[in-house]
Amino acid sequence: MSESQNTQQSLKLFIVLSRAFKALNEEINKNIQENGLNPTEFAVLELLYHKGDQPLQQIGGKILLASGSITYVVDKLEQKGYLNRVACPKDRRVTYAQISEEGRKLIDDIFPNHEERINELMSALSPQEKEETITNLKKLGLSIKDLSY
Repeated sequence: MSESQNTQQSLKLFIVLSRAFKALNEEINKNIQENGLNPTEFAVLELLYHKGDQPLQQIGGKILLASGSITYVVDKLEQKGYLNRVACPKDRRVTYAQISEEGRKLIDDIFPNHEERINELMSALSPQEKEETITNLKKLGLSIKDLSY
């Protein structure tokens, strides 16, 4: 394969990957919004639900959101009664986000449907194809870190 063909194939892969992600994301976001949350609010609640209390300063990095937006999202979730801010007893500079009982009930109610919808959307791939795709995308992601300037 020539360098030009390789470049064209890379561009095509980028476009196909972008379109697939966009299609999946739109479907999942519709499902989330039907439950009165935006995707970022859901991501924060899901993180707290599965990983426990998190320092506010670290949430952005874990859900791929700019740190400036975290305060806004946490404020909204706190106003809705889905999470609480808890001061760290050992370091007053650190505040944790903690899912509330109401937030836990919400995720208990909506996560099984969310999980099933993702499985449904991924059903075009066999289990082996899913595993190969996971391996290849991890390889791609890790290789990009090595190429960063």
